[in-house]
Amino acid sequence: MNINDPIGDMLTRIRNGQRVGKKSVEAPSSAMRKQVLDVLQKEGYIRNYRSEQVRKGIEKIIIELKYNEGQPVIEFITRVSKPGLRVYSAVKKLTSYRSGLGISILSTSKGIMSDIDARAQGVGGEIICQVY
Repeated sequence: MNINDPIGDMLTRIRNGQRVGKKSVEAPSSAMRKQVLDVLQKEGYIRNYRSEQVRKGIEKIIIELKYNEGQPVIEFITRVSKPGLRVYSAVKKLTSYRSGLGISILSTSKGIMSDIDARAQGVGGEIICQVY
């Protein structure tokens, strides 16, 4: 299967998995996906993730979803910068998302990080997605 937007595909798998109440979802593995998942785990939106080898040279990621009293922790997750329309933001124009209750995940020159970390380090970048 050919995937044109791997990050968007992973976010859709997370969104759909939580809508039907799954404990975990699977996605193809990549370094960028793992970095986005690191931010989601650090900020408390997913429980954990791990990589498994499908066959030699091919890995998949198993993402453990997080629920609070039966409700998904992630209420809203959306892709902002897409392959056809990249969205960038300077550090001075980074605003808090949902009055600080949500986060934006950015790809910066210092790696993939949340908007909170990007403001603290004084870097802007491409806004990958927003999570609430």
